[in-house]
Amino acid sequence: MPNIKSAKKRVRVTRKKTLRNKHVKTMVKTAIKKFELALQNEDVETAREELKNATKTIDKAVSKGVIHKNNAARKKSRLTAKFNNIAS
Repeated sequence: MPNIKSAKKRVRVTRKKTLRNKHVKTMVKTAIKKFELALQNEDVETAREELKNATKTIDKAVSKGVIHKNNAARKKSRLTAKFNNIAS
């Protein structure tokens, strides 16, 4: 446990940011899982909606600084490729 006032504050701030980041990452993972579930069921319309939702969630995570933009681009690219394979 830190003794210096600024170190105590850093612990508080880090704890708060960690919880926020964890929440956003969980939302991204959930959106991706919903999309993949729709793909497994071969429901193209639901998959299209879930792809849109997952892309939106990933972009929000980037804007909040939780994930890197290249990581987001890779995730979106892979999801789109999966969708295109089943849609065609």
